Amino acid sequence: MEESFVFQWSVIRSLLSILQWWAFNVTVIIVNKWIFQKLDFKFPLSVSCVHFICSSIGAYVVIKLLKLKPLITVDPEDRWRRIFPMSFVFCINIVLGNVSLRYIPVSFMQTIKSFTPATTVVLQWLVWRKYFDWRIWASLVPIVGGILLTSVTELSFNMFGFCAALFGCLATSTKTILAESLLHGYKFDSINTVYYMAPFATMILAVPAMLLEGNGILEWLNTHPYPWSALIIIFSSGVLAFCLNFSIFYVIHSTTAVTFNVAGNLKVRTTPHSASTIMKGNWFNYCIFRNCPFFFLQEMPFSPLAFCFTLI
Repeated sequence: MEESFVFQWSVIRSLLSILQWWAFNVTVIIVNKWIFQKLDFKFPLSVSCVHFICSSIGAYVVIKLLKLKPLITVDPEDRWRRIFPMSFVFCINIVLGNVSLRYIPVSFMQTIKSFTPATTVVLQWLVWRKYFDWRIWASLVPIVGGILLTSVTELSFNMFGFCAALFGCLATSTKTILAESLLHGYKFDSINTVYYMAPFATMILAVPAMLLEGNGILEWLNTHPYPWSALIIIFSSGVLAFCLNFSIFYVIHSTTAVTFNVAGNLKVRTTPHSASTIMKGNWFNYCIFRNCPFFFLQEMPFSPLAFCFTLI
């Protein structure tokens, strides 16, 4: 009886963690698109750097000031050997996602991200020698097929944005595998992972952001009609990004890397709807634009099937 209760609570906790991750993920994606499109702040490296700065500050406040979680001590060698590589891949993942948002619609970017479960399974099989049930492999076939169909029929296709999103899938897979190893192997919790990861990520991105986008940001500040209001929105997105980063590691800690990435496919169904509403798009025209009746196959290629297989 007690074991049954523990199992049920574990499933409920996993589902709740996925739901709160969905909420923050969709919100951050739409806010980033708003920043790039409506505020004309087309500097993805700087936006990513702001996100990691806010994550560093947020984790410090939670652990050091509010003392809501105890600090887990990590040897300096392990910081560079285990946390720095994950931070580097995390940076690449965030930057590629923001870059892709500049060139392709939110809907298409999220559809390409549906490829992540396939890359996660293949990477774990090839590199980490982890073996999966045949049902996991079978669930990947419609996912990959749906993404190929979407790419061929996408009217607003952009090769640079497509490649950025596709390589972002590889980065996401690597990040979640490394994070799963860190969280389950080192007995980390979510907020401690952000505490150690975010400063490394800020350090990695700060110099490239200043060198590549510094002059453009100064010009934007001089030409934008309401720069301070826009900066408040940009830094608010950083606060949301801190919540998102925490929720990412919480989901991985509560489930597995494969479940995390497959659950992301279900999120694809809600993101385009939210984006089209906020960005003043028309949902009906959007469905026609994306070649309905194949729309739901393209946007959510049998994700519930894959999601159920990962929880079995």
